[in-house]
Amino acid sequence: MLLLGLTGSIATGKSTVSSLLSRPPYSLPIIDADLIARQVVQPGTAGYNAIVRYFGSTTPDLLLPEHGSSSYPKGPPLNRPALGRRVFGQGEERERDRKVLNGIVHPAVRKEMYKQMVWAYLKGHWAIVLDVPLLFESGWERYCGTILVVGVSDPTIQMRRLRDRDVHLSEEDARNRVLSQGNVKEKAERALRRGKGRGVVVWNDGDKETLKRDVERVMQDVRRGSPRWWSLLLWMCPPLAGIAGLVSWWKMRRVQLSWEKEKKKREKSKL
Repeated sequence: MLLLGLTGSIATGKSTVSSLLSRPPYSLPIIDADLIARQVVQPGTAGYNAIVRYFGSTTPDLLLPEHGSSSYPKGPPLNRPALGRRVFGQGEERERDRKVLNGIVHPAVRKEMYKQMVWAYLKGHWAIVLDVPLLFESGWERYCGTILVVGVSDPTIQMRRLRDRDVHLSEEDARNRVLSQGNVKEKAERALRRGKGRGVVVWNDGDKETLKRDVERVMQDVRRGSPRWWSLLLWMCPPLAGIAGLVSWWKMRRVQLSWEKEKKKREKSKL
């Protein structure tokens, strides 16, 4: 079973691509890290309690207020815009708080993703989509046989789309969120470094029809690299699937380490 990593930056069209891949002719199961991240911080969960303990005393509007007869037996839901303002942006304090939040959410998300991957394999899917915004940053790239990056060439397009989608965001909020997810052009370069069929990029600067055609083109290449007979063989022979997965992990881990080494050299040369 192919693990197809889907990533990009905020408001580049990644969710649109995810939706396309979930429907015919692809009909792939989607493991949405953002959706899971919301589920693991619902009131009453361990993640919710940890966030309230750490951020509650310094973020007065961390929880949504109760209105009239509304009651929350397990506690009020998190005020996500308020939490976002606390952790997104530049500065040591926000960076520290963002690391704390990630340390709470990411382990719970990974556990749930593993469960969904095993279930998809048992059901015989030839591929599953790992929809992870911070795929490279979180280390998930080494597990993916192929990575699809969705990007736009102009950050102002991202900020405009983000503010159209989330009308409560100010221009500064939108800029902070775009900057916090890294340079999408670097993500594209990093994907292509994996080699043909291992990393593909879709530039979403146009309309949805153009995006749909581009997705169809890249998925044809992906399918050729993972033919149906190979997918069936891996499903019928779990030990072979395990070996294939380990070989892929080893190769992609080498690519990851090579990229990180080169990046450190580039950063040192700027000093």
